[in-house]
Amino acid sequence: MRDPRLDKLAKVLVEYATNVQPGQLVRIGGDPVALPLIEAIYEHVLQAGAHPFVKLTPDSLQDIFFALADEKQLQYVSPLAKYEIETIDVSIGLWADTNTKSLSMIDPARQSKASAARKQIMKTFMERAAKKELHWTGTLFPTLALAQDAEMSLRQYEDFVFNAGHLDKADPVTEWRTIEARQQKVVDYLAGKKQVRFWTPNGTDLTVTVDGMKWINCCGHENFPDGEVFTGPNLQADDGGVNGVVRYSFPAVYHGREVHDIELTFEKGRVTDIKASKNRDFLVAMLDQDEGARGLGEIAIGTNYNITRYSKSTLLDEKIGGTFHAAVGAGYPETGNSNDSALHWDMVCDLRPGGTITVDSEVILRDGQFVFDDWPGG
Repeated sequence: MRDPRLDKLAKVLVEYATNVQPGQLVRIGGDPVALPLIEAIYEHVLQAGAHPFVKLTPDSLQDIFFALADEKQLQYVSPLAKYEIETIDVSIGLWADTNTKSLSMIDPARQSKASAARKQIMKTFMERAAKKELHWTGTLFPTLALAQDAEMSLRQYEDFVFNAGHLDKADPVTEWRTIEARQQKVVDYLAGKKQVRFWTPNGTDLTVTVDGMKWINCCGHENFPDGEVFTGPNLQADDGGVNGVVRYSFPAVYHGREVHDIELTFEKGRVTDIKASKNRDFLVAMLDQDEGARGLGEIAIGTNYNITRYSKSTLLDEKIGGTFHAAVGAGYPETGNSNDSALHWDMVCDLRPGGTITVDSEVILRDGQFVFDDWPGG
């Protein structure tokens, strides 16, 4: 008998997050270890009158690929993959890592080449999503590997993940609609504002120009668990859209590698100086993979106060209430950001130990808490 919370999660993903409609082609992708959740989603997709397409992608195949692929294979993109991303109506992706460190010994240059080759697929995905032609969502399936990274037992980690998605509630969909309304107040306030400044006592002082950009309310439709509001910097602004220094609070994880103590300096929208105490070479390789990788594609404020601790899972860490994250690489076209890259790497900065967010000279968040009572809060 599968965990009843998986059925709740499947219902939220199909009926609320992606709003699957009769006749749609729905891709369900993930490692076979997530089969209990895949089965639950498959059932709900069928019940919605749509056509499920299951794509099992074992982590082990990626290990084999990077170990054996030659230069042509690294840069090859299957026409089937292109057709798939141009054709599906809905994508439901499951992150279910069985070994989060399996790629940590792979040459960063090989990973960079493979990532750069898929740039057009990422661009097509984002463009279709922006036009509402493709609805997508991604979620975690708790595994032992993810629990170990979070320094929890599997049972503790399951509770952590499912509670972050309010699956402990009798009606999670109603709960997320309430969250949507509260977060919309933040979005409505930010609409039309010109600049956002992020400051922390440990050295972050980042100014982002958002004049003319659109803020998005992330309330369980695309990532799940969710909880953020985001936009992209205006890279066409006179100041380049991003200036200053950001010192990220937690190790940033990408392709199984942890990069520690990251400090990035931005000048006129571009990363001009890179510091890190561990795996700096990997960070530099990722930022140099294409022209857009050193640009900033996203700036976001975490609003999920059910997530209180770092767990080495970007999906969860970027949502921590009282943090912000800034993603180098590709921007989301729906925000108005035009940065084009095969990279999209979210990195998180904690504002709870004395940080502030200032919008057009007004402080809206102090010490990780919004100053307005009817906004999200702990």
